[in-house]
Amino acid sequence: MKLLTQRLDWKRFVPPLVLLALFLVLVVRLNQVDKVALVSREGQTFEKGVVTEILQDNLQPNGTRVGEQVVRVRMTSGELKGQEIETTSSAGFLFGAPCTVGMRVVVMQSVAGDTVVSSVYSQDREFQILCFVALYLLALCAIGGWQGAKGALSLVFTFACIIWVYLPMVYRGWSPFWSAVLVCAVTTVVTMWLLGGPTRKTVAATAGTVAGVVMAGVSASLFSFSTGVTGWNVSDIESLMSLWSTSGIQVGGLLFSGLLISALGAMMDVGMSIASAMAEIQGQSPGISRKDLFRSGMRVGRDMMGTDSNTLILAFAGGSISMLVLDYAYDLPWLQIINSNNIAISIMQGLSGSFGVILSVPATVAIATVLYTLPARSRRETAEQA
Repeated sequence: MKLLTQRLDWKRFVPPLVLLALFLVLVVRLNQVDKVALVSREGQTFEKGVVTEILQDNLQPNGTRVGEQVVRVRMTSGELKGQEIETTSSAGFLFGAPCTVGMRVVVMQSVAGDTVVSSVYSQDREFQILCFVALYLLALCAIGGWQGAKGALSLVFTFACIIWVYLPMVYRGWSPFWSAVLVCAVTTVVTMWLLGGPTRKTVAATAGTVAGVVMAGVSASLFSFSTGVTGWNVSDIESLMSLWSTSGIQVGGLLFSGLLISALGAMMDVGMSIASAMAEIQGQSPGISRKDLFRSGMRVGRDMMGTDSNTLILAFAGGSISMLVLDYAYDLPWLQIINSNNIAISIMQGLSGSFGVILSVPATVAIATVLYTLPARSRRETAEQA
């Protein structure tokens, strides 16, 4: 009997494993692409090194830095590993680093025979970044337990989908909007399945989340149609135009696809929270009517709207805080501010994402109401639903 149970449990994992295998095949095929070289980097590499001596400093008496530092660096990777080279470090805010003895740096170098042209690109932050990522995942697993571990796994899967599915699809010339919809749908299904298992709650949360993502895209499209703001009005359009001319990337849709991806997390939170709360209500009151269950779900959803509707607006406002400070400092007139492309794009992102969050509430409640009031096939399914 125990062996039979184990076999039945194993069969539950066969469909996900088959889908995972097909997904990996798709990922491999998508990433078999030849990229068009936009700039020539022949002979140029980025290598690690450690500053051993400051030969000439650029620190001024007032504490500022002007010009370049001349430093000696012991290379720890690349063709010159183990050797010491003399190089420069600029005083820029984007490139270079205020070098001190013992600092780990990244050196941009070109080696041609005995000739070496190099400069300090930045401080080497790889180890610190990886440590913070590891600490986050560790805290998530330690505090969240098994659910936290599954959440960490879903986060890794989402990040992998963006890097190895969304980006190759966009680079191949596919629609950024529909590529984002596909990635959002796949990551939502996987995340909800990991957190909730194959239950009606998972189906309701997934359907409500996808509905919210689509509604956010529709509202952004309506905003774009009515205001004339498109993906061609972004600040870095000049750089994106080179991608459009060389690789055929649909740069005009990148703005809207980024909106969908950024709003996905908030919508998954709404979908799972409402579906879970309604499953608990139905589990505690199995005889509850559809009308009463729908009302209960809407009450739960309304309580979440107040905070979740502000989440995306505050997130996009925080991302645009530098622009807002500049507008305030220059004391720009109202008509100039409200009609600028950057302000309109920020407003569109915040409001469209919040529209998706708000409209996903009734969608999730309606789907969950129908699913939860269907006749249960077995006692086990009823228990899993609760």
